[in-house]
Amino acid sequence: MKTLVLENYLIVGAILFVLGMVGFLTRRNLIIMFLSAEMMLQGVAVNLLAFARFRGNMGGQVLALFIITVAACEAALALAMILMLYRRRKSLDVSLWQDLREPNQEATLDEEPLPPAPVEKPLPHLTIAGIEPVQEKETSHV
Repeated sequence: MKTLVLENYLIVGAILFVLGMVGFLTRRNLIIMFLSAEMMLQGVAVNLLAFARFRGNMGGQVLALFIITVAACEAALALAMILMLYRRRKSLDVSLWQDLREPNQEATLDEEPLPPAPVEKPLPHLTIAGIEPVQEKETSHV
């Protein structure tokens, strides 16, 4: 009975890890890549907790606690870096970050082009306070 429960937890952990890996390798958005890396960490933590429960040892639970703590610290740092990178380039697409590579490394080219940037409508202009706008006289239809 214990083996069946262990296998179920290991399957869930493996699914989390594989989904995170696929998301990390296939997406170009920095936030999606970050969330996929977090999903991989959670899959590893589930496996550690399953083995700790199966073996009756608290070592796996301590390691899972450390993983969760490191993931929280990583989340704060990664989101701060993502915000700084977004302020600089106004995009979260990874392919725009070619200047972050090593100096002797060649630039990688994506096979598919980036989608065009959305055109934003200009904001309406309001009249300056204190100046009364000119109004047209109404004509009556009698």
